[in-house]
Amino acid sequence: MPGLIRGVARTAVVAGTATAVSNRVSRRQQGRWAQQAPTEQPAPAPAAPPSAPAANTSDNTIAQLKELGELKAQGILTEAEFEEQKRRILGS
Repeated sequence: MPGLIRGVARTAVVAGTATAVSNRVSRRQQGRWAQQAPTEQPAPAPAAPPSAPAANTSDNTIAQLKELGELKAQGILTEAEFEEQKRRILGS
């Protein structure tokens, strides 16, 4: 029985290590791809949605700003594109 537990424990350690390494490699690759994406091809700016009824305007504006922030955080939008789209959404 101790040999079985030792074998199971060893398998768990190996599997955990493999998962950790795999996740680290994936994060590193995503970082590299995010850095290369703006230099390869500029991302198109998101199109402004059609105007919503007056009752949903503030909710729609907040949703658009959140989505815009997510695109910037993902590296899809540059700082300048982010500011331009933010001004367009806020109408100023």
